[in-house]
Amino acid sequence: MSNLAKIATIVRGLLAEPTENPDLPYKPVILKSLMGKEAIDFAGSAKNVEAQQYPAPLTKGKNPPIFLSDVDYNAEPETLRKQLSEKISDYSARHNLKPEIACLRNLGVLYVERKDDSSDLPLCNKVALVTGAAGAIGYGICCGLLENGCHLAATDLPGEKLDDFTADLKQTANDRVTGIPIDVTNEESIIHGLESISLTWGGIDIVVINAGIPLVAYLKDIDLDDFRRLEKVNVEGTFLTLREIAHHFIAQGTGGDVIIVSTKNVPSPGAGFGAYSATKAACHQLGRIASLELAQYGVRVNMVAPDGVFSEGKYKSGLWAQVGPDRMRARGLDEKGLQEYYRNRNLLKAKITGRHVSNAVLFFATRQTPTTGVTIPVDGGLPDATPR
Repeated sequence: MSNLAKIATIVRGLLAEPTENPDLPYKPVILKSLMGKEAIDFAGSAKNVEAQQYPAPLTKGKNPPIFLSDVDYNAEPETLRKQLSEKISDYSARHNLKPEIACLRNLGVLYVERKDDSSDLPLCNKVALVTGAAGAIGYGICCGLLENGCHLAATDLPGEKLDDFTADLKQTANDRVTGIPIDVTNEESIIHGLESISLTWGGIDIVVINAGIPLVAYLKDIDLDDFRRLEKVNVEGTFLTLREIAHHFIAQGTGGDVIIVSTKNVPSPGAGFGAYSATKAACHQLGRIASLELAQYGVRVNMVAPDGVFSEGKYKSGLWAQVGPDRMRARGLDEKGLQEYYRNRNLLKAKITGRHVSNAVLFFATRQTPTTGVTIPVDGGLPDATPR
């Protein structure tokens, strides 16, 4: 990770305002980066505190920037955090408030963006990352997070699909949305993606692990390479995302939330769907383990387990594009008939939507209860998926 991204994450955590709410112990800030020549030149000398002209869009205020030129940017995160904490604490004692502009020698400038601070939305100034976003469930989740005040990094494989998806969300959320190409099977891609988000908004508070792929085949017919392909996305992708976000949350020091999109197939697997059921069960178990390991850092890890979601708005499920034809053939149904079959098999006779999944994600993301390591079923009530 670049030094500026690493420092931005730590500084964002140090600038968060403590609250008296144990469920929401910090009020975060949006911390933006300036890395152009003008910003680097400005950050190069503490004498520029007296400059009349600051790099755009900064303006000179009554409280001066903090210059962090004597901090060892290459130090280990724990040492670096200690150094930055001491500098910011000293500044706060002298000026009776925290700095809003931080100047970093040879790196650039970090500054607090205040334009959304007056919002009373529950996730105002929180930054959310959604993997595998550009589909039906991802769309529902992204819309729900944005409507509750989040800044959102929608991630998926690079290409037109992600570009168009991001452009769609920007129509209503503007600069609170960014599209970040991430291949969850590639650790460098994940690291670079997290770095990009840190350079854009300072850090991350909420991670929704939604990336996953299916396979329809009986165990006796599954090609090993096909099984490994699912294992790589559904298991390794979850593991790598959890590993890297754990480092990020620890450095930031303000806790965090991870919500894993699991599946009803974990407690209730289906014949002909073994590779998906098994790899998602491993993904689910990684989440439970992460909840045990990360609680000490104020990080909560929970799961939502939906039944089939066919579409949300104009976005169709990539999973059902693969699974649906086989299911329709097996039951002699068309697409509408298959959706009715899934609706009628649950106790509530409910059509499960991306928005329903989003509501479960938001329950955890807004911390309605002090809960970690648990699963909310989003399935209309499936007796064979008990215990619930």
